Amino acid sequence: MESIIEKERPDGIMLSYGGQTALNCGVKIDEAGILKKYGVSVLGTQVPGIMATEDRQRFKDSMVKCNVPVLKSKTVHTFDEAKKVAKDLGYPVIVRVAYTLGGKGGGVASNEIELHEIAGRGLAASLVGQILVEEYVGDWKQIEYEVMQDYSKNNVIVCNMENVLSMRVHTGDNIVVAPSQTIDNHEYHMLRSAALRATKHVGIVGECNIQFALDQASDTYAAIEINPRLSRSSALASKATGYPLAYMSAKIGLGYSLPELVNTITKKTTACFEPALDYIVCKHPRWDFTKFELANRSLGPTMKSVGEVMAIGRKFEEVLQKSIRMLDVGKDGLVLNRQNGESFNDEQIEEHLQTPDDNILYYVVAALHKGISIEKIYQLSAIDPWFLNKINNIVEVERRLKSSTLDHKLLSDAKKFGFSDNQIGRAVKKDGLEVRKIRKDLGITPVVKQIDTLAAEWPAQTNYLYLTYGGTENDIFITKKDSGIIVLGAGPYRIGSSVEFDWGTVNMVWGLQDGGEKNVVVVNCNPETVSTDYDICSRLYFEELTLERILDISEFEQPNGVVTSVGGQTANNLTPKLVANGIILIGTSAENVDRAENRSKFSQVLDTLHIGQPSWQAFTNITDAKNFALEVGYPVLVRPSYVLSGAAMKVVWSQTELKKFVNEATIVSPDHPVVITKFMLDALEVDVDGVCDGENVAIGAIVEHIDSAGVHSGDAMMCIPPWRLSNKIIENITDSTTRIAKEFNIRGPFNLQFLVKNEQAYVIELNIRASRSMPFVSKFVKVNIISLAAQAILGKKISNIPQEMWANTGMHGIKVPQFSFMQLEGADIVLGVEMQSTGEAACFGNSFYDALSKGLTSVGYNLPKTGSALVTIGGVENREKLLHTSALLKSLGFKILATETTAEFFAEKLGDVTVVHKISEPDRKPNISDLLHEKKIDFIINIPSTSTLEKYVGMLYDEYQIRRKSLELGIPVLSTIELAESFVKTLEWLQKMKRQKTIRIIQRHNLNHRR
Repeated sequence: MESIIEKERPDGIMLSYGGQTALNCGVKIDEAGILKKYGVSVLGTQVPGIMATEDRQRFKDSMVKCNVPVLKSKTVHTFDEAKKVAKDLGYPVIVRVAYTLGGKGGGVASNEIELHEIAGRGLAASLVGQILVEEYVGDWKQIEYEVMQDYSKNNVIVCNMENVLSMRVHTGDNIVVAPSQTIDNHEYHMLRSAALRATKHVGIVGECNIQFALDQASDTYAAIEINPRLSRSSALASKATGYPLAYMSAKIGLGYSLPELVNTITKKTTACFEPALDYIVCKHPRWDFTKFELANRSLGPTMKSVGEVMAIGRKFEEVLQKSIRMLDVGKDGLVLNRQNGESFNDEQIEEHLQTPDDNILYYVVAALHKGISIEKIYQLSAIDPWFLNKINNIVEVERRLKSSTLDHKLLSDAKKFGFSDNQIGRAVKKDGLEVRKIRKDLGITPVVKQIDTLAAEWPAQTNYLYLTYGGTENDIFITKKDSGIIVLGAGPYRIGSSVEFDWGTVNMVWGLQDGGEKNVVVVNCNPETVSTDYDICSRLYFEELTLERILDISEFEQPNGVVTSVGGQTANNLTPKLVANGIILIGTSAENVDRAENRSKFSQVLDTLHIGQPSWQAFTNITDAKNFALEVGYPVLVRPSYVLSGAAMKVVWSQTELKKFVNEATIVSPDHPVVITKFMLDALEVDVDGVCDGENVAIGAIVEHIDSAGVHSGDAMMCIPPWRLSNKIIENITDSTTRIAKEFNIRGPFNLQFLVKNEQAYVIELNIRASRSMPFVSKFVKVNIISLAAQAILGKKISNIPQEMWANTGMHGIKVPQFSFMQLEGADIVLGVEMQSTGEAACFGNSFYDALSKGLTSVGYNLPKTGSALVTIGGVENREKLLHTSALLKSLGFKILATETTAEFFAEKLGDVTVVHKISEPDRKPNISDLLHEKKIDFIINIPSTSTLEKYVGMLYDEYQIRRKSLELGIPVLSTIELAESFVKTLEWLQKMKRQKTIRIIQRHNLNHRR
């Protein structure tokens, strides 16, 4: 940061817009005197204000001074101090960590053993080595207020929100409604006044979020925390109300006052008018626990969700069921799903209600089906009876649907309570499309409503829309001249689909507008995205990405076409269904998308083109699958069709595993055959991103994975230009890419994946859509690939990208994955063919190691100058492969520690190696567990001997314990041979360069980006 400030010499800096990372960075550069040194002013909330909210003790002191109650607690810096506080408060206690995001490192401790574990990881996660031990009030309500305040201390409440799952669950993992539904007028204003007092006292300038715990029985409340920045809750509040919090906050930071700022929707009222809602909003988190075999699914004070959706409607029942569909997890609502899960007895249900996990609402439904009373469910779950009664209404409509004739009233009631056509169809033994026809014949259709921030108190014609059955007339009307193109977004962030697809959606909108399309409409449901900003497009529908809803919107809009190629797998999966229902798609035809997505059809096309691919076969029964696996030899790869991020994709090493995983793949992709492929060990993986207009093919870049094949492309480190591919292979890949793009008559973006082994390239996958790597490639080659794709989609010829431009930029680019294993208790960090990363960083440099050093630092790796490295490697072959890396490590001055077998191997080859003993042998010293806790290990190279499930049992459980413990203590773990080699060579490069990394201005190298 200092290098950039020195180069740019800014007058001001804003710290509130980059989340916790930006806040922590801002505090550090201020404490280091960098801002003072270069005369840089902080715009918005000042650093003392940030510290008064982020430092747990200062926050507590500040609240006491402004007469806002806080819970009994004390900040500590060691476990012994924590133990004493917990004893005084009485168990259970909650541990909160200073300067962290999403409750990282925290937890609820019911006894001293649990406290020891939580305090250890919390102190390691804290920027300042501080945790707060606090009394636990899990059954209290969790209420939030979004506050906007200017330099003159004028302030307003923009939105208030209520968490359905009480204080037991972190707000990021909670189902949240706005406005709050179960607090009375006295409670609302009591908390509102406290929120305004607190923000004035700490000196917020701009926007903040304040969280309260409320005990209605005693009329008692306490402030839990203030986030002095834009947060998940801010994004939700902004989208829920239509009040552009980030925009207004930035203006305030520049010195504007609230009365000077005009409401951008009404264009008449000022920013001082508090929004009013004539609708209800529900935020529902999305979890991806199935990606992590050992992860604990329970919900608590540490956030585990990877994304969220927001539903808008007129009833809680409606928005709850809408939000469940939006999650895209195979459920049509709270009841009447394709798979209704396991059945539980009363005792099991009651146990699940007391310890919430991601299925908590389905246990509530199970309890209601069993006749357990709402009062009993409330006592067990701490979910307010108001919400439980609303869920009971859904169960009651389900009962009516199953037992009564489907007449106008029942169908209308079901739609008002959020039931989809598919749910109704299951109840009455009809197809969802049959129900749709019956519904339309009865005149039951949704109406289009607009969000205007002030509940229609002031006239406003907005383009921010939602559909509901809770109304009688449309708020807007579409004429023929208003018709345009609908672009489908990507829905919730999840593992495999994150901000990269939102970048694709937004750039497609801009590309279509630049290509002359006046009316571009977006459909999406993720409050965290830019594509759901109402000023991006002509009209925004904050709606589900389901066939039913897209058909509803299309019938209202009468579009000239729909784009499904930038919304990731969610939008892509709708392609054949939309075409079957008469919707015009623009871009690549649905037939060609199906030829690429259907693993069997795609493989047959490659055979026709004489393009290499691993041995494969499609199966519908397990006997044939077993015979094929024996013929080609294990390991094999089980691959379902039409999936994202490797869902249910597995490397299988035995017949027992094969049966289990073929069954799983069939569940994930029930309408398509499962393909089994020979898994190629020790192969390189390559991605190609490009655009085709049907005739011309523009290759953005050939991107090489640093990790070997077997690590999912979303989890692999990637580099441009490739560093191990020969010219012959690059020519082969270029030729195959061009022929495949033309064969599939692609009109828009595409991504092609290859394996390379023994100077042969094999195609493994074609995605006829935008990919995760396209933003990275576009920024690297200075050409916006999605802008080119928009030209192709509009039927225009694409402009050429100079051949192999990616090889001639004078830069090296590295994309590094970001993982959230720390938040997922129990999850193992070993990577495989199913994606597990939750984010990424892309960095550029003058050399491969320059870029890699920045990339590793960006995702949290500490790059030590000297110290000790623990090396534990399974299998002689792996030890041989890492011999050179270990020798280099020694030559750099690092001390090598190893368990007995590994130490014996290296001592013979390298000389002095220190023997350490396994965690499972605590009496033998020196012990790895002690060394980790004493911070005497700087990083770990831990290579498991196999990719089978057996890695979790027997002696290999030790390996898992090392990885998990290191993660919780913030010690880097390198779990692939390629990562270990790259990491150590980066340390060597840093020593040679005296740790100087290059700083370059990206715009000079990144032209042709519209915004």
